[in-house]
Amino acid sequence: MDDVLIPLVFAGCVAAILWALWWLASRVRRRGIGGEVMGPFEEMWHPAAHRFRAEIRVHETRTVPMPPQGGKRDGRGGDVTELTAEPS
Repeated sequence: MDDVLIPLVFAGCVAAILWALWWLASRVRRRGIGGEVMGPFEEMWHPAAHRFRAEIRVHETRTVPMPPQGGKRDGRGGDVTELTAEPS
């Protein structure tokens, strides 16, 4: 009986760990959080993932310049004048 029970318990533990990692990965991807949590596991199976995550981090830190408070700007730096139809 012990000859069957020990490998069965071992296989069950491995299956439980793999299921937990799969569940955690799906939850992290669904919510878009926790890249740092799954990062080491992803790097084990996909070594280029480190470079990809670093690229994502760079894109997240970039900011778009805000327009000035006074109004709209055209691409050349001058104020855009609103065109209104002249009454006929």
